[in-house]
Amino acid sequence: MLTVLYERVYIMARQKRTSKVLAKAVRHAASINSIDPNLDLGNGLTLSAFLSLIERMQTKENVYNSALSNLDGLHREMLETERELGDMAEHMLMAVGTRYGKSSVEYGMAGGVPKNQRRKGLRGESSVPVPAE
Repeated sequence: MLTVLYERVYIMARQKRTSKVLAKAVRHAASINSIDPNLDLGNGLTLSAFLSLIERMQTKENVYNSALSNLDGLHREMLETERELGDMAEHMLMAVGTRYGKSSVEYGMAGGVPKNQRRKGLRGESSVPVPAE
């Protein structure tokens, strides 16, 4: 029986954006509305234009935050599929080793290191070969 233990990795969701400029503009618009709901300061500086721009920014911020949520979901799905793929790859290699033997050419072709080609390093010895000078 194969038992594979995986360390559970918790990934935090991406931080949603909250615009300080937008919050400040909403407060300003409420205050300006109390002065005059039809205020026109010239040069296109009207309360209705200001409110329209605030609404446009709110929409863009909501779309952006929704996209982040979708991206987080896709990322979780990808990590789960990657884990499944790793499990299946390991099972496939083990099955080839069981069917053909761990010293077989087929096991090596499948990506395993045949038993007779494994090197057993001594304690404290580097497993990386040192080039001859």
